[in-house]
Amino acid sequence: MSPEKHLQDWQTSQTIAESISPVLGQLYRQKGVEVILFGKTLVNATTIDIIKAHRIARRYTGSSLTPEQTMPIIQHLAAMELSPSRIDVGRLAHEFWKDREDTAGLDDFLQTALLGALNGEVMSEPRDVVLYGFGRIGRLLTRLLIEKSGPGYPLRLRAIVVRGGKKGDLEKRASLLRRDSVHGQFNGSIVVDEERKAIIVNGNYIQVIYANKPEDIDYTTYGIKNALVVDNTGVWRDAEGLGQHVACNGAEKVLLTAPGKGEIKNIVFGVNEDVILPEDTIISAASCTTNAITPVLKAMHDKYGVLSGHIETVHSFTNDQNLIDNFHSGDRRGRAASLNMVLTSTGAASAVAKAMPEMAGKLTGNAIRVPTPNVSMAVANLNLEKGTDKEELNAYLREMALTSSLSAQIDYTDSTEIVSSDLVGSRHAGVVDGVATIAQDNRAVLYIWYDNEFGYSCQVVHCMEQMMGVRYKTYPAV
Repeated sequence: MSPEKHLQDWQTSQTIAESISPVLGQLYRQKGVEVILFGKTLVNATTIDIIKAHRIARRYTGSSLTPEQTMPIIQHLAAMELSPSRIDVGRLAHEFWKDREDTAGLDDFLQTALLGALNGEVMSEPRDVVLYGFGRIGRLLTRLLIEKSGPGYPLRLRAIVVRGGKKGDLEKRASLLRRDSVHGQFNGSIVVDEERKAIIVNGNYIQVIYANKPEDIDYTTYGIKNALVVDNTGVWRDAEGLGQHVACNGAEKVLLTAPGKGEIKNIVFGVNEDVILPEDTIISAASCTTNAITPVLKAMHDKYGVLSGHIETVHSFTNDQNLIDNFHSGDRRGRAASLNMVLTSTGAASAVAKAMPEMAGKLTGNAIRVPTPNVSMAVANLNLEKGTDKEELNAYLREMALTSSLSAQIDYTDSTEIVSSDLVGSRHAGVVDGVATIAQDNRAVLYIWYDNEFGYSCQVVHCMEQMMGVRYKTYPAV
């Protein structure tokens, strides 16, 4: 290929991506159809983001995918009578173009592949959401909910609850949402309304409620009704404490962004979300580590059978550690987080059994906190019923990341150069590092990266949708 041809191909892709963008917005805002490409959303994506998403396709399919191939599919989607849904145009294009050289038969192909999305359903009324707490997870949930906001999305962030209310507090809260040292600048507009104690984010009016405890709040005074309260403070983790939220006027359900205690259902979306019942009022989204390892463990157990194993997590430091040496009630966590590797405990290995009862008693775990602000790794040392080797195991995990029901949770990379900072912003619960995989006979060691902030927040949003009964199906079905 000549040097000039490279530039011509890029400019062609850029032109097509520019034409695709408004169609994607039309599908989302008018029909409630979110177009994704191998799990990556294209809604609100820039031209360059769209092109890069297509290039990543090679990682999943082994062959390239171009905007020229997806454009006719997206145009057909815009002309179809579709119900609210998520449609993976990457998987559709990969399947359609395998044995074809032109678009003949595309309409019949889509009618068959999207049959379940042609049922005439309409978008449901938006359900109210309140974020109780506005720390690392609270602010990332805000970013995700705002990114999805619009007529096509059935959850609406109505309020955040924080302590305090000192002079300048509102502006500082807005500034923390606007600028993030790890995840970068917020993509949009944030306006502070001091008089009404609110922030307007990309046109979304979000009430800021100052309260020291749940019982001080009556959400109905803010026009909020039957809301899902997402508690990301971690202050209460049992039914009694979290029940305080349900007792508030205007609140209906509670989702905890930490492991729940007692009989609270701990949900790892993609693995056991089907246990959420309409009458459940308090649910836990488990921990970031539990979400990272459980989908991969499920995939491994389904095919090879996991007899036992040890999970060692290499985890970025968190806000509960000390910046410099000082008193801490936890062992070793009083030592400076930015200067030390800190050996500590994790309940993630045992917590897996709450989502996968068949793993009860089979796993042990420990954690090492390291001086990085985000992105962690779980090393799963597993003893298996069936033997395997590296090539076979990686091929299986790559397929799980592409076509299985766990494809939204499991990602896969075979890059020899990837490091933790490259995974900042990953929307998957865990990313299998295929290069590092070790497999011999009945023993396997898997290395699983995870953005313990953003990837986990994506899992929380999935749980929110499931709890409120507004989770749209993804097509084509897996």
